[in-house]
Formats: sequence, structure tokens, C-alpha cells
Amino acid sequence: MSKITEEDRKEFNEKQKPIKAEIEEALKKEKEILAVMKNDTGGVEYKKLLLAEQMIYVSTLYIQINALSVHIMDTRNNDVLNDARKILYKAIIYLEEIVTAYVDCPYTDLVPNWERIANTPVEKRYYLVRKLGLAIQMLVDAFGDNSKWKWSFVEMRGRFTVVAKNLIDMKKASKDFFEPSSPEYDSTVLYVRLIKKLIDQSAQDYRDKYELSSRRIDDMKMAINFLLAQRRIAIVMGDKDDAEELKKKAAVWKGKMESDQKSGRVS
Repeated sequence: MSKITEEDRKEFNEKQKPIKAEIEEALKKEKEILAVMKNDTGGVEYKKLLLAEQMIYVSTLYIQINALSVHIMDTRNNDVLNDARKILYKAIIYLEEIVTAYVDCPYTDLVPNWERIANTPVEKRYYLVRKLGLAIQMLVDAFGDNSKWKWSFVEMRGRFTVVAKNLIDMKKASKDFFEPSSPEYDSTVLYVRLIKKLIDQSAQDYRDKYELSSRRIDDMKMAINFLLAQRRIAIVMGDKDDAEELKKKAAVWKGKMESDQKSGRVS
């Protein structure tokens, strides 16, 4: 890495100013919306959807500042990347407040949550989830492969996966998925395929974290819970073979966990 000159710093500071101004304006709007929500609880879930989208946008602005730092000064700006990481967690928390953070639960438990955002089309939910997933991947890429946050990103991605899953009414989706005449057919097919992929990846990520890093039982339990969540989708979608395979896989993983517990190879 070449020495950073004063000219480089000046150029970076000048170019980041308008981006920082956008961030400040967006965070100011967030405070205003939160203030309104304190006095008016009507449509609070829709406001939180808006806030989540706003936080995703803010995170990309922080990542943009880092890109400027890399381009102009050939150095990663860990401070703004950490700000982006915190903001993305805030986006996830807003969504958790709407549809819970339950990894695996009966769909009937989520019906009241779905009813409160019934006017938000599946297409809009799908694109919100895609934007959040893209922002998380941009952050992971910006930090690089050897980041100290490598294993903590398993949690971020896992929590993202959960809200992505819980945002869609799976009972309705299981019908629209097989009904090409449904106006939400295309969005539903894409959405269900995405969450199945995300859940599968989160299950494996938590298993890898357990095996290669933490050796913590709660990580392995989380991996198993994701498998069970994936099985629940297979059941509601009428895929009996996949549901049976996932049941067997979860049993094998649970057996491995219990064996490790007995041998004292876990914390």
C-alpha cells in the first residue's frame, strides 16, 4: 500500500461529504418516523417496513464511502463498514419486530403478523428481502475473506434468513406457487425458491461455525432448527420426499450433537 498523501485525504473528504449528508438526512427521517410512531400506533408495521428499507439504503451509503477510501487512498475504512454493519442489524431488527425472529414455528403463530402487513404485495416483500440480502453481501465483500467478523456474519445472515422466511404468508404462497393464473404467481415462485436457498445455506453455515470455530451447542441447535424450518416449508408445499429427507438429516445432526455432548467436545 502506497503512502497516503494530504491530497488523497483532501479528495476523499470532499467526495464523502455529500454521501455523509445523505446519511444524516436519512437518519433524521428515521427519528421523525419513530417520533410519529410513539403518538400514532396505526399502521406501525408498515412504517417499520419503510424504516427497514431506509436502513438498507443507509448501509449502502456507508459501503460507498468505504469504496471511495479504497479507490482514493487504497485502504479499507473499517469505521464506516462497522457503521454499515450496525445499520443492517437495525434493518433486520425492524423486520423482526414485524414478523418475529422465530426460526421454526407453526405458521398459525405468524398469521396475526401477516394480517398486519396484508396490504404489502408479495412482490414488494420479495424485493425488500433481495435488497437486504444484497446489502449484506456487499458488506461481507467489503470486509474481505479474513475479516474478524467472518463467523459473526453467520448470525447476521441467519437472522436475515428468518425474517425473509417470516415475511411471506406460506399458507397462501403454497397455493399461489402452483397456480400460474394467480397475479402473485411469479413473485411467489421466486420468493419461495429464494428462502429455501437461504434456509439451506444458514443451516450449513451454522453447522460449519459449530464444527470449525465455536463448538457451541447453541450453534448446532440453530443449524438443526433451520433444517426443521426447511422441512416445514417442504410439508406445506406438499413435497413429502424432501420433508422426509430433511427429517432424517436433522436426526443425524442431532445425533452428532448429542454424541459431542457426551464426549465433552463442546462448550
